[in-house]
Amino acid sequence: MVSMDSGFLPLGNPCAQCGKPIAAPEWIESGPRRTAYLWHCWACDYRFEAVAFFDDAQQDNEALAA
Repeated sequence: MVSMDSGFLPLGNPCAQCGKPIAAPEWIESGPRRTAYLWHCWACDYRFEAVAFFDDAQQDNEALAA
């Protein structure tokens, strides 16, 4: 699990089901060239995962997709 003070932490992501904002991911897992975020909406109890993939050539780990 990545620490919560990593270089980039998405905040206020909308729920994929009801659209209400979620303050922060419930779980973060980092791997080679990717970071996965587990989101849990407390309003409708929906859970979903978003994955960001990073390009090897980019030094600042800018996300290519989420």
